Parts: sequence; structure tokens; C-alpha cells
Amino acid sequence: MTRPAATALRAALAALLLPATLFAHAVVHPEVAPPGAYQKYVLRVPTEREVPTERIEIRFPAEVTVVSFADVPGWELEVVTDAAGRIVGAAWSGSLPPQRFVEFPFVAVNPREDGTIAWPVTQTYMGGEVVEWAGPEDSDTPASVTRVTAGGGGWPASAWLAGAALLVALIALGFVLRLGKPPLSAA
Repeated sequence: MTRPAATALRAALAALLLPATLFAHAVVHPEVAPPGAYQKYVLRVPTEREVPTERIEIRFPAEVTVVSFADVPGWELEVVTDAAGRIVGAAWSGSLPPQRFVEFPFVAVNPREDGTIAWPVTQTYMGGEVVEWAGPEDSDTPASVTRVTAGGGGWPASAWLAGAALLVALIALGFVLRLGKPPLSAA
């Protein structure tokens, strides 16, 4: 492979990996959901330290009604309710090694009005370090946010990032194919 082709290939790979590294925090998917719907949500949490994550906790905002959870192998679920029996939080205990992530699915009923849902999450590492994913969007530890809107409001940011990464990869592939061809031999 020629040097320009190798450089283009490395640039394409970096572009594809960039969105994953930018959003490597406790995130609830989807980023956009319809009002009033029974929605499957997935809390995705990576271990961002050199020690395992041992506990993940989420507090559910008052505007959503959580109705069920999926079992996650290797993790024990503790459901937190208020005096009226409403689910207000959940905590999972287990062990998530460095450079790994885990997903915790749950179903909730969305609010009937357009708006945003902030999902505060607490991540506890072996040794006791605690990270509160509850800050504003521009902080080092932002809370994940879901936008509730009729009609979905267009593509979420992750779809735009994926599309841009695909475009960059296709352009780089074109360069590789164009520059990587061996010269024609004089037969």
C-alpha cells in the first residue's frame, strides 16, 4: 500500500472511531423519543478507568414512569421505589473490567408533552471512586438527555455522526482504491 493510501486509511479509521470516544460516558439511548410512548431505553456505561466498575445507579426523573427491566447476565438489579411504589431509581451491582461496556435495558412511559428527560447516573469503581454523570451538557460529567418530541424531530445527533463517518470512510476508500492501484506493466 502506498504512503498516501495508508494515510487516508488511517484518517478514515480515526474518523470512524472519533464519535465513540467523544461520547464514552454513561448514556441512555435513544436520544429522541415520541411523547406518551412505551419506550425501550438502554443505559450504556463503559469503564473509563484502569479498574473495574462495580456499581451503576440511575435516578428516574418524575416525568417518566418506569415499568420493567431486562435481566443483564452478571449483574444484580436493585429497584428503588418511593412510598407510593413508583420506581424512582435502579442500581446494578457486578464487575465491568477496563475497556468494556455494559448495557442495561428498561422500559418507561414517556411524558405526554414535548421536552427533555435528563438521566442522572452514578458510576462506582473498585476502590470507591464515584463519578456522577449528572452535570450540564458542556461539563466533564454530563447527564445523558433524551429529547421527547412528536415525529421524532429528525435524526438524532448519533445518526448524523454515523452518516458523516460513513462519508469520510467512503472518500478514504476511494483514495485507497485510486492511489493503491499498481502501475500498468508494459507487456
